[in-house]
Amino acid sequence: MAEPTLPKGYEPWDVETRWSEHWERQGTFTPDPAAPGEAYSIVIPPPNVTGALHMGHALNITLQDILCRFARQQGKNVLWVPGTDHAGIATQNVVERGLKTEGRTRQDLGREAFVERVWRWREEYGGRILNQIRRLGASVDWTRERFTLDQGLSRAVRGVFVRLYEEGLIYKGKYIINWCNRCHTALADDEVDHSPRNGKLYHIRYPLADGSGDLVVATTRPETMLGDTALAVHPDDPRYNEHIGKKAVLPLAGRKLIIIGDTYVDREFGTGCLKVTPAHDMNDWDLGRKHGLEVLQVMDEDGNMNENALERYQGLFKDDCRERIVRDLESEGFLVKVEDYDHSVGECYRCKSVIEPHVSTQWFVSVRPLAEKARAAVPELTEIFPAHWQKTYYDWLDNIRDWCISRQIWWGHRIPAWTCEDCGELVVAEQDPTECPKCRGRNLVQDEDVLDTWFSSALWPFSTLGWPDRTPELDRYYPTSVLVTGFDILFFWVARMMMMGIHFMGRPPFRQVYIHALVRDESGKKMSKSTGNVIDPVQMIERYGTDSLRFTLTAFAAMGRDIKLSEKRIEGYRHFVNKIWNAARFALMNLDQAPSAPLERAESLADRWILHRLEEVKEQTADAVREYRFNDMAQDLYRFVWGELCDWYLEMAKPELYGPDEGRRSATRKVLWTALSETLVLLHPIMPFVTQEIWSHLPGTPGEDIALRPYPERRDRLRDPEAVRAMELFQGVVSAARNIRTELLIDPAKKLDLLVRTASLQDQGVLEENRELIRFLARIENVSVGPEVKGPRASGTAVVQGNEVYVPLAGVVDFEAELARLDRELAKLAKDLAAVRNKLANKGFVHKAPAEVVEKERQRLADLDEKGAKLAALKDRLSGARE
Repeated sequence: MAEPTLPKGYEPWDVETRWSEHWERQGTFTPDPAAPGEAYSIVIPPPNVTGALHMGHALNITLQDILCRFARQQGKNVLWVPGTDHAGIATQNVVERGLKTEGRTRQDLGREAFVERVWRWREEYGGRILNQIRRLGASVDWTRERFTLDQGLSRAVRGVFVRLYEEGLIYKGKYIINWCNRCHTALADDEVDHSPRNGKLYHIRYPLADGSGDLVVATTRPETMLGDTALAVHPDDPRYNEHIGKKAVLPLAGRKLIIIGDTYVDREFGTGCLKVTPAHDMNDWDLGRKHGLEVLQVMDEDGNMNENALERYQGLFKDDCRERIVRDLESEGFLVKVEDYDHSVGECYRCKSVIEPHVSTQWFVSVRPLAEKARAAVPELTEIFPAHWQKTYYDWLDNIRDWCISRQIWWGHRIPAWTCEDCGELVVAEQDPTECPKCRGRNLVQDEDVLDTWFSSALWPFSTLGWPDRTPELDRYYPTSVLVTGFDILFFWVARMMMMGIHFMGRPPFRQVYIHALVRDESGKKMSKSTGNVIDPVQMIERYGTDSLRFTLTAFAAMGRDIKLSEKRIEGYRHFVNKIWNAARFALMNLDQAPSAPLERAESLADRWILHRLEEVKEQTADAVREYRFNDMAQDLYRFVWGELCDWYLEMAKPELYGPDEGRRSATRKVLWTALSETLVLLHPIMPFVTQEIWSHLPGTPGEDIALRPYPERRDRLRDPEAVRAMELFQGVVSAARNIRTELLIDPAKKLDLLVRTASLQDQGVLEENRELIRFLARIENVSVGPEVKGPRASGTAVVQGNEVYVPLAGVVDFEAELARLDRELAKLAKDLAAVRNKLANKGFVHKAPAEVVEKERQRLADLDEKGAKLAALKDRLSGARE
């Protein structure tokens, strides 16, 4: 046996840093577009430049990396493009908070100086998320790193804007939009989060103008009534349809409102009579346009009541105005009643302020023509996995509204539109104009707004490859192979990339979309800082190593099923990393060179079996990756490595490796080298660091990158189903002997006898051929095998594939003492069972205790029941053996 070439323990931190630097320095993951091989490309969903790695990122990066590393193993020409998003609102908010600590605002700096300040912040802090992605072992091409505000992408953004404008698909106009009073900007519909709120439903009396009665309206927002321009009822509602065309009087203001009929009105909500406020409600805006109603805006951009509100309310913030109006309605007899009402409220996805519908002049994309083509492309040109997300994708595109793309902030792509101060001409151009094309005047003022961050992100798959230029990368790698992303940006990003890719490139930007699930805590709850259940991936990497984290995430990444994650699980897979390391360390001590020729066949049962299983696992692993069954890939490899390669094959190989027969020793080494080297290649896409480190010590691989190693070839000649059947018999007999020893607490050093009454000559031959291995693995003194073998009454017994297994116990086990011990254990168990059953029978405990506590007790009951059944069965066996 040679001296070990691997250290005794695996220390991931030095290994990870060293190999990350090596791969980047060597350009291992920098492909040449002109090189051979089928193109395979992925663009990374660009994390916000303000971001820090969270567990969702870690899962997303791990799955993409598995796909890219596996594709390289298949001989494909792989490009994985990294980058970050400038994250307009988020980044501006971060820098503004910094200014606030200095007692300044962005207005104090002015636009140019503020934007420079943001660029400096980006240079100083913007690389954090990318460095964290490096720590995950992502095999991206860092030489092609992109940023959504870099020069190339800025050029692409301008080109797209101008072309859409010239095609009539971008326009500027007054429209009701989602407005954030805090961020002072418009938001697209899918940038609004909806949260449940405990609110109030106010029932307000609107007198009829003719004095014949009144109508009662139910609303959650009485402060907006100052902007009412109509009341609406359902034309088929017998309670109200006689009033259609009449007028009502706006309480507190005395202004007259037309009563309209429209089938939009829900007769079951509130009173069935609706107040219509076109300037402050999205649906009312549509009603107002349909019926030609006045649009009366009563709030300004800060959420304060403006000059269109009654004088007594002007200047009040909307929440304060609500309180004041409710008091006034009550005092003047217009408030009928107030009810508790749970409803959903729109919030800014960044600052969580309540969104205010607001009429404003904005820039829009007319998306319907783009959406139709994006819809038609799925699934014919682009497949979505899991398939149920396809319906969600369709629903969103079928109900899409024009996309508001202007934002009232300073950080981002400034809209390339200029207004001539001399003649009012609007100029939209890719290059900054020097004069007005209409009047030749030079007083041109650029639009103050910037584009929605998602506008530039929508171009990511082709702009990162060099568009609008026809670059080698664009020709070679577009469309990309797959997009791996979370479901939360299916609308924000995926659908818009589909629209833009088809419109500007003539093809969808990816052939497949894989939507992964959420990473939750071990109880299935969403991770959040407020609940304190966040698991930090960087901390997990520092404690357990990157490979442990990656393998854990992969092992639980079942398609369409959220991941329940705990630190214990990550720690558990750290043990798996150690198992691989120790197995490799043992193997390398017995390997001094690589095989000189490929394996053609194997002789021993252990060699035949492990090579057959290796062929099966190679096929299973490849199929699982291609079908996005990442959990199956990880779990198949885990079972093979731990339960077969380590627990059985290496143990069975030891007598051959240490034995005197050089021929058998050489054959075993050849199989051991093959099994270890190919297993490392199979594991590499999930666990890049530990596999690369071991690979660098493997004989026959000097200076070779495992990342560039081809996937192991198929060797159907080594498939051997008969070896599997024989091995199952062998394992069953050895395990039966081990279980009898364990159950009866027999000293591991105590040598036992083993008798097997065989069911067939074939089984007898298998066991006789491997007699010495049985003795070695089961710690057996003597083995008797044959159809005539009989075991004594005082024996531990088992049946394996029809073969009767006996371990004589006379002189080995003190039956009376063992039965007494079992009686004591069963008595204690009975007390424990009674206590748990009483607790679960207590209705107060079941109904009042937290669900997880109750579930824990139920699981304890099941565990105790199972333990009791095993102890009782063992007692019966001992009693029978004694007799």
